[in-house]
Amino acid sequence: MSKIGICTASTVEMAELNNLFIELTSKCCNQHCRNCYIDFPKYKKVEDFINTEIIKTALNDTVNDNIECIYLTGAEPMLHPDFNAILRLCLKRSNVCICTNGSLINEKKSRFLKKVESESSNEIFFKISIDHYNEITNDEFRYRGAFRHGIFAIKSLYKYNFKPIVVVTNYSNESDQSLYEGFYKVFKNAGLNIDLPHIQINPVYNKTEELIAPDFKENSKKLDCKNGRILTSNGIYSCPFLANDYRGRCGGNFQDYTKKCSLETNFCSTCQKANSYMFSIDYSKFQ
Repeated sequence: MSKIGICTASTVEMAELNNLFIELTSKCCNQHCRNCYIDFPKYKKVEDFINTEIIKTALNDTVNDNIECIYLTGAEPMLHPDFNAILRLCLKRSNVCICTNGSLINEKKSRFLKKVESESSNEIFFKISIDHYNEITNDEFRYRGAFRHGIFAIKSLYKYNFKPIVVVTNYSNESDQSLYEGFYKVFKNAGLNIDLPHIQINPVYNKTEELIAPDFKENSKKLDCKNGRILTSNGIYSCPFLANDYRGRCGGNFQDYTKKCSLETNFCSTCQKANSYMFSIDYSKFQ
């Protein structure tokens, strides 16, 4: 094991474009979680929304790709002023997964989203972030009220037959089994039948961790960069972690972009520690 650099980093070539991530905003969020990997400005609210025309162009440029799901990401994607129009646009192409903190989802919003889904032959999925089954511990990791926002959002979605995936970043450094059991009790007490595949546990990204070249076997790892790319206002990048980071830049548009990327960052080390995809849905868990 040696300290990693561009010369020693493993290279991954994208097999095919199955997952299209779209960063609707990189810095605009209604809640700034304490441990978020995004570096938010401390005193300035940023409203940096992607232009809808950029999304339309990307959808046209990838018309021959086998896109299985489009992921609407952020910061907080539901803050985009044209969110509803973008959602409808993407549903015409494939299934859509909304990656959110859940704070903007209530029963009225859930009812509207079910109506939008019914207008299409594709489905809407959700990934909602809750980092611990204990309310106080979770809110210490995220923000005050985060736990209740998440649970309320899940309850609201359940009323309209949505079954969201709960994304847990393991800041508490507990065993997966302990986290599964803790969340199972919480959801059971809330009257929610959330099974194990709908709880995704991710390792923590540590910004101060020494970057070491891990033992990498391409065929044994599920990496988002192997089947996906993220569209931002600034171009195409290898994954949501590296959106707008020069180390992950793949090109300006989907007409001309690289399908190779180097695993040379702390983010890449984090993904290799995970037992599954960090951002996309691992459909094998639901079979």
